[in-house]
Amino acid sequence: MNPIEIRSLPATAATETRLAALLVETVASGGSVSFMHPLAPDDASDFWRRSLEAASRGERVVLGAWDGELLAGTVTLLLDFPPNQPHRAEIAKLMTRLDYRGQGVATRLMRAAEALAIEKGRTLLVLDTASEEGAAGLYERLGFTLAGEIPDFALKPHGGLTGTLVYWKRIGRN
Repeated sequence: MNPIEIRSLPATAATETRLAALLVETVASGGSVSFMHPLAPDDASDFWRRSLEAASRGERVVLGAWDGELLAGTVTLLLDFPPNQPHRAEIAKLMTRLDYRGQGVATRLMRAAEALAIEKGRTLLVLDTASEEGAAGLYERLGFTLAGEIPDFALKPHGGLTGTLVYWKRIGRN
């Protein structure tokens, strides 16, 4: 394994293909990222095409964790909010390839997203994660505070309801 490099992802067909494969794998393994299993590769590609287009407009940043030419993980920093919320950003679509889990990739992605949010003048990060099998432990280790839980918020990829945990973190302040 090469050293992992975190960088913004370009809006290219190759990037879209890699992201789509990661999304399909995540959903197939039960990751609660707003899609149901089985996720068609074309639907995954369409999602990432729209997401990368939004990134090119400055509405978000899609970061990738690269091991050489292999996309090991991704996270999206959402930046497009109403005029009364210019101070916040939201974390979305944190995913790590199955064979890279437990190796610190998600932590590195989250730290990079937080640093980028601070660089863009944001002072509040928010996110949500599934109550069951979500990344609550990771977020708490990174200093996020649990705001609360919403029961039966969404369907799990293989069926059945799961709640969501809502987290927040103040950033960029000394």
